[in-house]
Amino acid sequence: MRHGNFLAILGEDETAVEAAGAAAPRHVVWQGVEQLNSLQQEASWLKQRPSIDRTLRAPEAPAARGQVRYEATYTRAHLAHASIAPSCGLAQYEDGHLTVWTHCQGVYPLKAALARQLSLDPATISVKHVQGAGCYGHNGADDAAADAALIALQKPGKPIRVRWRREEEFAFEPVSPAMIVTVRAALDDAGKPTDWTAEIWSGNHNGRPGGGANLLAAEALPNPPPVPPPTEVPEANGGGATRNADPLYDIPARRIIHHLVPETPVRTSALRGLGAMPNVFAIESFIDELAERAGVDPVQYRLAMQSDPRARAVIERVAAMSAWRAGDAGGPGRGRGIGFAKYKNRAAYSAVVVDLEADEEIRLKEIWCATDAGLVVNPDGAINQLEGGIIQSASWVLKEQVRIESAGITSLDWDSYPVLRFSEIPEIHVELIGSAHDGPLGVGEATAGPTAAAIGNAVSHALGTRIRELPLTRERIMAALLAQ
Repeated sequence: MRHGNFLAILGEDETAVEAAGAAAPRHVVWQGVEQLNSLQQEASWLKQRPSIDRTLRAPEAPAARGQVRYEATYTRAHLAHASIAPSCGLAQYEDGHLTVWTHCQGVYPLKAALARQLSLDPATISVKHVQGAGCYGHNGADDAAADAALIALQKPGKPIRVRWRREEEFAFEPVSPAMIVTVRAALDDAGKPTDWTAEIWSGNHNGRPGGGANLLAAEALPNPPPVPPPTEVPEANGGGATRNADPLYDIPARRIIHHLVPETPVRTSALRGLGAMPNVFAIESFIDELAERAGVDPVQYRLAMQSDPRARAVIERVAAMSAWRAGDAGGPGRGRGIGFAKYKNRAAYSAVVVDLEADEEIRLKEIWCATDAGLVVNPDGAINQLEGGIIQSASWVLKEQVRIESAGITSLDWDSYPVLRFSEIPEIHVELIGSAHDGPLGVGEATAGPTAAAIGNAVSHALGTRIRELPLTRERIMAALLAQ
């Protein structure tokens, strides 16, 4: 079936259709396709692109002058959702009514997007949620449903099922945008920051239907709907690229400069935590670097700039849990690191300590986490959520990166896009220390940033050199060691 530049292979025999789908790319020639290159998989490429710029939290006082200044840049590559099962969608168009079954995260936004894409009255569309492969964020579920809907309109009366292959899921789902975070600080005589600037470059974290993008199939239609203008997640909802970019330390002057890069080599959208993980990785790595410059233990350095009693409590508790000793953050081949954050800067407080070994590669040994989520109704569920965030973040930091070459994304399976294995997960200890007298605080993605920072800081202490680019692959470790 062909409709404009949308092609579909249809059949009653699922096995035959799958075989044809796998063979089809070798027999289709596309014209006018933009050629990509491997440089576009690196976050540094973002600085070469036009951006929409804004400044947040600009202090009234001018930046501090006449003091020691320090600057560092941290990067994270594009990430895939790496869902266990690929996306699937079902649709049927009968008697002028389109019914769609999907495992997407928002049936009403998808309904509005389908009406817009297919030029249908929303009253003639029903979108029903069913259980399917899940993810934290915006994977291919909406697009698979849209594919099924488009085919169903061309084949009235027939039930249509579209199930993306693994390679298609990796190649065509929206991915988490690569990010660059540059932190600049003016330091007082004690080596503490008095003026802080975080400058962020990132693609869009809000490409969901109804947000800042069309469904994938839209661009193949004969008369595609106009592309919506890029838009980020509002600060009132936690922010997108700027989520957790404001450091929760006692720093007199702080500002955030955000560069939204609207055109990226691959589609980008929401993935767990949005910009929080790279922002916390940058903040907490930078704090560790400042502690080292000042000759102060990393835990004591943080506490000296922290007046929030609940923040102090999780830092002190995780230090006690891990038997942290001042001046013993690691040595040759062995490292210990700490990271701290508050979920969206408004919910649960979490601090994480990581012990690891590092030579040509990194081996996690033990992880501790202290979290204040206030009143916790289901402690077991909260701990599961915190542990899951630790494991997923460790996988992002140590292994995951979307690979791009001339034809597009090339990390299409579990060999080219590896994730953390069960055998690589260390012992994890989590304690909930919040008071039942306090209101409940969300823990959804509270540990992703602190874990990333704790691993990065532990690797720095183990190797004696700082690696500021994620993931911390064997190649980056060897390059850092050879550069010493």
